[in-house]
Amino acid sequence: MQQDETNTGRFSGGSRREAKRLAAAAKRQRRRRAVKWTAGTGALVMVAGCGGAYYLYQHFNSNLTSVKVQLGNEEERPKAAGDALNILVIGTDSRQGLGREYGDAGSTGHADTTLLFHVAKDRSNATVVSIPRDLMVPIPECRSDKGGKIPGSARDMFNNSLGQDGRDAGCTWKTVEKVTGIRVDHFVQVDFEAVKTLSTAVGGVEVCAAKDIDDKDSHLKMPKGRHVVQGEEALAFVRTRHAVGFGGDLTRIPLQQQFISSMIRKIKSDGTLTSPSKLYRLADAATKALTVDSGIGSVDKLKDLAQDISKVDTKNITFTTVPVLDDPKDKDRLILNQPDAGQVFSMIAGDRSLTGPATPPATPSAAPSAAPEASAAPSATTPAVDVKDVQVTVRNGSGTRGQSGPTVEKLKGRGFAKAAVGSDAPPAGTTTVSHPAGRQAEAAALAAALGLPADAVKPDPKAGPKDPLLLVLGKDALAAPAQQATEAPKDLQRVQADDVDVCAK
Repeated sequence: MQQDETNTGRFSGGSRREAKRLAAAAKRQRRRRAVKWTAGTGALVMVAGCGGAYYLYQHFNSNLTSVKVQLGNEEERPKAAGDALNILVIGTDSRQGLGREYGDAGSTGHADTTLLFHVAKDRSNATVVSIPRDLMVPIPECRSDKGGKIPGSARDMFNNSLGQDGRDAGCTWKTVEKVTGIRVDHFVQVDFEAVKTLSTAVGGVEVCAAKDIDDKDSHLKMPKGRHVVQGEEALAFVRTRHAVGFGGDLTRIPLQQQFISSMIRKIKSDGTLTSPSKLYRLADAATKALTVDSGIGSVDKLKDLAQDISKVDTKNITFTTVPVLDDPKDKDRLILNQPDAGQVFSMIAGDRSLTGPATPPATPSAAPSAAPEASAAPSATTPAVDVKDVQVTVRNGSGTRGQSGPTVEKLKGRGFAKAAVGSDAPPAGTTTVSHPAGRQAEAAALAAALGLPADAVKPDPKAGPKDPLLLVLGKDALAAPAQQATEAPKDLQRVQADDVDVCAK
């Protein structure tokens, strides 16, 4: 027993040392496991984070609908805007899936609301031009995204540039370029549902009514004062036209401009862009609501575009409407008010602001020093002219073949429906417009539509009262860019996006 005790004691001491060694080893093992566990957890968090971002990216991308537009011959399109951005926003009146309460439940939708959103190259300002759906314009031949050829129309409602005969957004895109002479970079298309979902995603949009509104067609019943609208009520507000103003599309446009301005203010001031939850709701609603061209058909590209637009201060975003006149042939239709419309288009093409800092137009390096310097902008006293019945003969004196045809097409796009190609003229250095006695206003409108200087217009004493205007293209038509208007037309309707006092009347 003693021996056993001795041995036990001896082994007990060794056991204690062994126990310490094992304890230390176990501690080191625990440390290694802790390090491995912590690293594994961190890796898991990283993987989860990346996976979440990837999931969101895929989710938003799958929401988007993109269309590859067919724009035809590149040489027939207006010159690129450089670093400026021109985005065509098309609001379609499609009733598909909305039921009879919105009217024709089977309508595929037309270009019901159209805005050309110009963002200056330095992002200091933006101009948003509304194009009335009832405006009579030439609609060029176009192709659908499936490649089929769709005939054009010499004179049709702008509304029919989309949906009619299978026309897609590319047809509206081409029509806008032909009518305005402004190159479009991208399009964004929305429908009735988009207005409802986007207004709800931002938590409602504040609007103002200067009087009680009860519109049985749009279903808007709104007492005088300020209101926050979303969903169905927001849609009813932007569709209202019979219970405000004189009725008609021109009355509805200011309501839409008020609504969009207010939404821009809400997004910029409400912390939407810095709140993950608000940003998610907006991004999810927006990507589900939009149809875009393939050039911005991904979340990354759409995000870059949105960031570019968001750089513009709200006070320097101006909404306006294309200057128009009642169509003498149809009291329910409109025509371009020339030269005012051409003046607005010229300012946008030249990257000129309607408010805030004006961005001077870029001068191509190839332009000769002899290019005309006079402003093409008509004076404030130039009377409005209905140009659709003004006969114009275009003669080519530039010395380069094939210039008359494209010029005639450009003029038709500007509303000169009766422009025609004439025989070639003797070589001329400068482009001129000559007119019969008493037709000065028509000639001035023609010059303004082409961006010609005021001194390009001259009377032709040999011309009879019923003779057409004569446009002779000179060599400067090839070498020099069109002169850009520097001032907006007198009495141009406009509203700033930061104006909170705008109310529906």
